[in-house]
Amino acid sequence: MIDAVTQFFQRALAEPTHRDDPALTLELACAALLCEIMRADFDSSDDERAALREMLVSRLSVSAAEVDELMAMAEEKVEEAIDHYQFVRLINDHYDNAQRCELVKLMWQMAWADGEVDPQEEHRIRRLAGLLYVSHSDFIRTKLAAEPRD
Repeated sequence: MIDAVTQFFQRALAEPTHRDDPALTLELACAALLCEIMRADFDSSDDERAALREMLVSRLSVSAAEVDELMAMAEEKVEEAIDHYQFVRLINDHYDNAQRCELVKLMWQMAWADGEVDPQEEHRIRRLAGLLYVSHSDFIRTKLAAEPRD
């Protein structure tokens, strides 16, 4: 089972031009970065997992049947990763600025999923936004757009 998961991840994180479905590679990279936000405060709540599941289904065009497997693999890959380069590189290579800003907005929504943004979550989002070449003004704009309205 673990070998199958490892093989799937190796295929999924391969260069998109060498795969049958390049979008899946990008979706895995996005899922991994969102998992990184979910675990940034060292407390992955059920609300955060539900928010991640919803994001993957609705915004990243992943079918409901693939979501649980994708989430498990993304969480495992984030645990094993030394840095974010493998995820960020794929996104920077294939997403334009608007798509990268949308991803940062999803990160903020993930951080708000449990009702509050932990300073560690904000720090992680700030760091990833920088690696994704999202400007500071877009970073702030996405933060404000993601804040829940009372």
